[in-house]
Amino acid sequence: MVPSVGLTKRFRFSAGQEHPHRPWLRAAAAVVAGALPALAFPAPALWWLAWLALVPWLLLVRSAGTARRAALEGWLGGAGFLLAVHHWLLPSLHVFILVLAALLGLLWVPWGLLVHRLLGGSPGPGRVAAALLVVPSGWLLAELVRSWQYLGGPWGLLGASQWQVAPALRVASVGGVWLVGFLVVAVNTALAALISAPGPRGRITALAGGLACAAVVGGIWLGAPLPQGAGAVRVAVVQPGVIEGTDSVQRRFAREEELTRQLAGQRVDLVVWGESSVGEDLGQQPRLSSRLAALSRTVGADLLVNVDARRSDRAGIFKSSVLIGPDGPTGDRYDKMRLVPFGEYIPARSLLGWATSVGKAAQEDRRRGDRQVVMRLPEGSGGGLRIGPLVCFESAFPDMSRQLARNGAQLLVAQSATSTFQHSWAPLQHASLAAMRAAETWRPMVHATLTGVSAVADARGRTVGPWLGTGRSTAAVYNVPLARGTSPYVRTGDWAADGALGVLVLFCAVEAVRVGRRCANPPARSPR
Repeated sequence: MVPSVGLTKRFRFSAGQEHPHRPWLRAAAAVVAGALPALAFPAPALWWLAWLALVPWLLLVRSAGTARRAALEGWLGGAGFLLAVHHWLLPSLHVFILVLAALLGLLWVPWGLLVHRLLGGSPGPGRVAAALLVVPSGWLLAELVRSWQYLGGPWGLLGASQWQVAPALRVASVGGVWLVGFLVVAVNTALAALISAPGPRGRITALAGGLACAAVVGGIWLGAPLPQGAGAVRVAVVQPGVIEGTDSVQRRFAREEELTRQLAGQRVDLVVWGESSVGEDLGQQPRLSSRLAALSRTVGADLLVNVDARRSDRAGIFKSSVLIGPDGPTGDRYDKMRLVPFGEYIPARSLLGWATSVGKAAQEDRRRGDRQVVMRLPEGSGGGLRIGPLVCFESAFPDMSRQLARNGAQLLVAQSATSTFQHSWAPLQHASLAAMRAAETWRPMVHATLTGVSAVADARGRTVGPWLGTGRSTAAVYNVPLARGTSPYVRTGDWAADGALGVLVLFCAVEAVRVGRRCANPPARSPR
């Protein structure tokens, strides 16, 4: 009897049951498996990995011995994913980034339960088919919740890893980054089911699901509408580079002046400076306004600068995009609405204010703007071009760029700094978002930084001109193609995300009915 018991235990473990003496191995594997998809984002930019990177995590969770264990491994994998995608915050937040990853990782607990329910054990074709819809929907639910600005925002959405893939960008123009992410998770789910389904019918269902995803991408690639060309505009990006020291604000401004003067005679329509390019309030410093107006006259174009200072007309510190013409500020101003948690404000400061003692968290909360703004250049400069400004990580929010396109913006402009994270993956990740936002809205996007990576994308998400790397201190002129028309995503909004929520509601309703019937008709006990 002893040998047979040992063989049974080994068989159960090889079939996917957790080893009773090695729970910590599964826990570590869950963290590593969850972190794996981060390699699909820049800087590694292994975009193709996203289509299979979730498979190890899916196989691990489905093999959990209990639903409780599956929930734990969903949580640990989610924490590993968030920590890997945001690892560059470690120098600023130190140990607090571990706390944040652990808290937000809880959003993947329902996902782990869904994976275990639908792919665990011996799933038949019905459960596999349901998994192909429900598991990606559960992933989108986690992404939607964490995309709330007060929980950190939508940095590292899985669909955003496909920013350089033309068919994926076309999909984004139809359903946004949410549809791209749904398809990526669905393909991973199909691969996991193809590996783990015990019978041929389940494997055939998984294969059919994977082929259906490919057919959706191919159909959109071949049949979705495209933006129509509408001329071009010449935009100059001024990137001063790293400037350190106690007088860095003044020296950075002087460097930006120097680089901007070099644009004289190059027939530019707009000059864009990065985030926090002006460190003093223009209302209190008329000399700065005069210097900027003089630059505008020298170049023959308006300047879009970014002021990071305490306001003279409102209480508190604001980050504001300000348009400067030959006579000074034109009156067009946009105050940043969505602030970076801990970097620009501390949520529930009375409870979490201690974060300032363990990292570089904000000592004073910035203030928020209350509305988005579309600015218009003079008719003689850029033909009355309408620009929609965004500041820093606001470019990660699909709804903000979509709203600007709805409001009539012809060009999206994101002003960023990224100076704290120069030698990390953050600058490249941030610059890559321009392609996704441009493809979603059919509006070209200029991503201008102080010291990060500056980039420009056309209305299809294709790169325009060279990227300016973190080591550059220069002014570059881009001939940016404009486009007309309204993308399906701008017209219809987040239908893919709404559809995912509908799938989850329907699944929960079906499960509730199933459980109710089981409770109403308990299985009869066999007589002893």
